[in-house]
Amino acid sequence: MEKTLLRGRVLNFRREPQGPEDTQSFDYFEDGALVMAGGVIEAVGPFETVSAQAAGATVIDHRPNLLMAGFIDLHLHFPQVQVIASWGAQLLDWLNNYTFPEEMRYGDAGHADAMAGAFLDQLIGHGTTSAVGFCSVHRGSVDAYFSQAAQRDMRMIGGKVMMDRNAPEGLCDTPQASYDDSKALIGKWHGRGRASYAVTPRFAITSTPEQLEMAGALAREHPGCYVQTHLSENRDEIAHTLELYPKARDYLDVYQQVGLLSGRSLLGHSIHLEPREIDALAESGAHPVFCPTSNLFLGSGLFDEGGLRARGIVSGIATDIGAGTSYSMLQTLNEGYKILQLQGQALHPYRAFHWITRGNAVALGLEDRIGTLAAGSEADVVVLDARATPAMALRMGRVETLAQELFVLMMMGDDRAVAQTYVAGRAMKPANRG
Repeated sequence: MEKTLLRGRVLNFRREPQGPEDTQSFDYFEDGALVMAGGVIEAVGPFETVSAQAAGATVIDHRPNLLMAGFIDLHLHFPQVQVIASWGAQLLDWLNNYTFPEEMRYGDAGHADAMAGAFLDQLIGHGTTSAVGFCSVHRGSVDAYFSQAAQRDMRMIGGKVMMDRNAPEGLCDTPQASYDDSKALIGKWHGRGRASYAVTPRFAITSTPEQLEMAGALAREHPGCYVQTHLSENRDEIAHTLELYPKARDYLDVYQQVGLLSGRSLLGHSIHLEPREIDALAESGAHPVFCPTSNLFLGSGLFDEGGLRARGIVSGIATDIGAGTSYSMLQTLNEGYKILQLQGQALHPYRAFHWITRGNAVALGLEDRIGTLAAGSEADVVVLDARATPAMALRMGRVETLAQELFVLMMMGDDRAVAQTYVAGRAMKPANRG
């Protein structure tokens, strides 16, 4: 089996850093290496040690760049790639004016396939190797998403949006049709290669109680699948949800009552939470997902990561393309840092880079496969260049520590700082793209 050895400075998190001084939470090799074969990492450590065990391997020297696990994005919408940066609306207006008209186009299988390929190439170009995505209501959009991911051998999670009200006629299914389509897609894609399925009711406003019951049935019948939806992003959204579900104790209860709340539930936004909802999240092990660029763009509010953390809740972090304004997990950290600063909550670069790698993998229960460079994990690797732009190079002239370099990357970096992205051991970012 052909082996490839990557040489560079290697950073690999073994657990979540507990503070700026917690250097025991990760391994860092100034002159490091990792060996990849058959899509898996075989060895990682100091170059001298690893190279002695990898005779005959093809050596790719990335020095002085930094090698890390590929980034993981826990919440985005692939049918929205062409409505990013659409001006002037809050959540519900943005959905009606931009998102729904755009998603109508995904009934065309050719268009869905072309956009899925372009979307995945954008992720790779920004250093993201795994993501959790919403497709459109059309089955063909899911086929496009997973088939394009399979061509790239990416570990991806996704699902068909379930919507049967409060959306254009061409985007609405029925409770039974959404169940049947989703079940067929689970049978076709879940566990095939590196694909996993997520049962995907868009959010409570666009589903009737009958459809959410069907979604809950799917989740019970397929416990290995994930559940993804939206929760408490916007005050008007919350008020409208409670009008539609007058018997619910709160927004989260709409999902909880039908069995959609578990440790495999990913709840985008989760900004304006009531005390009972926080209790339920803590008890169930469900994961709120912080989407900072989207929350700022739509004026939705400030995510209370510190408050949720204090309750033992493990939150993810994500771009939320296309209300999110960048595919870059580095820029996502940039905006996330600022949102937390506004609330007196610190996001140290060690914890930040753990969050977009192993931390998001923990939320998925996949930390033994992705988000890590440990031997036996899948060979998804990002190569980061903290001197990628003149401004970054100028700043790096005064950097003295790894933590300072990571902070430069998360505040000033974007796709230009991604020198290369390896997916299942293959270099996937074209050399002519900076």
